[in-house]
Amino acid sequence: MLNSLYIRNYALIQELSIEFQPGLTIITGETGAGKSILIGALNLVLGERASSDLLRSGTTKAVIEAVFTEIRSEKINTLLDAADIETTPELILRRELSSSGQSRCFINDTPCTAALLKQAGEILIDLHGQHDHQLLLHAETHEILLDDFAQTASEVNTYKHARSALQELQQQRNVLKKEASDIHDKKEILDFQLNELNALDLKSGEDAAIETEITLLENAETLFTLTTTLSELLYDSEHSVYSSVATALHTLEKLASIDKRFDIHIEETRTAKSIIDELARFTRSYTSNIDFNPDRLDGLRERQLKLQRLCKKYGRTLSGLIELQNELDTKVALEGNLEEEINRIEQKITLQKAELSRLASTLSSKRQHAAQNLEKAIHEELAQLGIPNATLIVSMGHEEQSDGEISIQGKHFAAFSNGYDRIEFLISTNPGEKPKPLIKVASGGEISRIMLAMKSALAGSDKLPILVFDEIDTGISGRVAEAVGKSLKKLSRLHQIIAITHLPQIAAMADLHLQVQKSLQHDRTVTEVIILDHESRLQAIAALISGNQISPSSLNLATELVERAKTEHQ
Repeated sequence: MLNSLYIRNYALIQELSIEFQPGLTIITGETGAGKSILIGALNLVLGERASSDLLRSGTTKAVIEAVFTEIRSEKINTLLDAADIETTPELILRRELSSSGQSRCFINDTPCTAALLKQAGEILIDLHGQHDHQLLLHAETHEILLDDFAQTASEVNTYKHARSALQELQQQRNVLKKEASDIHDKKEILDFQLNELNALDLKSGEDAAIETEITLLENAETLFTLTTTLSELLYDSEHSVYSSVATALHTLEKLASIDKRFDIHIEETRTAKSIIDELARFTRSYTSNIDFNPDRLDGLRERQLKLQRLCKKYGRTLSGLIELQNELDTKVALEGNLEEEINRIEQKITLQKAELSRLASTLSSKRQHAAQNLEKAIHEELAQLGIPNATLIVSMGHEEQSDGEISIQGKHFAAFSNGYDRIEFLISTNPGEKPKPLIKVASGGEISRIMLAMKSALAGSDKLPILVFDEIDTGISGRVAEAVGKSLKKLSRLHQIIAITHLPQIAAMADLHLQVQKSLQHDRTVTEVIILDHESRLQAIAALISGNQISPSSLNLATELVERAKTEHQ
């Protein structure tokens, strides 16, 4: 329950603290006294958008704090755990506004975002003003209300996950189909390019090898002349280097036999002789293998030209051409693999559609069963609220589509985000009239009562939070007002109810009666909230009956209303 609300420096409120009670709390006050300011402050601490314009004139900081007790909500615990906020027996929501326009939010004295504060507020309090009654006129609200009544949260979540899985598979398929289509559209070009590259039988490093071989063939005569000359110098001529070194070695050996200091040069000379001998053999061998082959040279030049032209055409080096060849091979092979993968995903999509259809059908069946009970419950509630001949029908339709993802009994339907049902409440408030959409039939007073009937029908749900009603008495009076008061009183046995009203019949049902007053203090307007005792409460209700000039008859009627309410609901 909402245990207390503290407000400081907000609009016309200087500072006030309101203590609430279980059951039905009624708030009354003259028009302009500041009842809407209370609702605004409550909205603000529940995470609504803030503005520095809301600060009391001449102040720099506004504070609104709401304290909740006896909270039994797994959603709240999960929300706080996820935000790493400590759970305590009391839950404290606080909002601070500064004159600079900045807003600070806290849950249990831990800083948090306004979005998190709003999430917590939506779980704790169901606040209905005149605008919220109007939401009932929109069909998208009807699905939410029916699902609350049917308690289909689990089925809806399961359906959503299945639909998301289907959409993911369809996205994968579409990506693969686009790839396959792109490859197919370019297949003629790919095949031509691949054949052109394959025809050359490309080899890594071939361009460098060709360049080297061409250089050798072009210089074959020069190489032959030079190597022949080198062979003569080294070995073949009469005074060759080899002969001279051999003679020198023989002389060194004689010298060393006389003077050992020549020994160290003998081994060096032998090494030189071996080197010269090896070089001479290599040169003779090289000379004998020199290739004088003009046909080979022409072939290499032609091959080199083809490679150069292809490299220029594709703007790549030889290694780049080989990479391209491998890429094209992969793409051509991929087309077949893509078709197989697409077929595999199509099979998964078929199975997922069947699962989605099953889940949608199960969800729809549960909704249909709940719709019958909801129609009956609302009919009974509306009868008590002064619309005895009302007939409310929960219309459930489906959008048939030839390519729809939901398949039921051989027909295909569109898959919406929360199922395949199109839900709308239709109502007839007079006998013999065909039920029509609420927006075409219901008056302002009827809409507020239909909303109250909805909340009464949903009262058994543990998910129903604290209910706050602003303008619940729009467009009603007399006997209907008394019926609304009784309904609020009945609803407050299960849930804490806070209602702002201008009607004495409703005010008389209060367990706690708060009065909003506006006064002038130190030349400034101040809004205050007073907890009324029995006598002052009778005065307030009498004022609702006859205005500021309270008469004995209005006071007697106020007493009668309070006593009757007490007797009927003991």
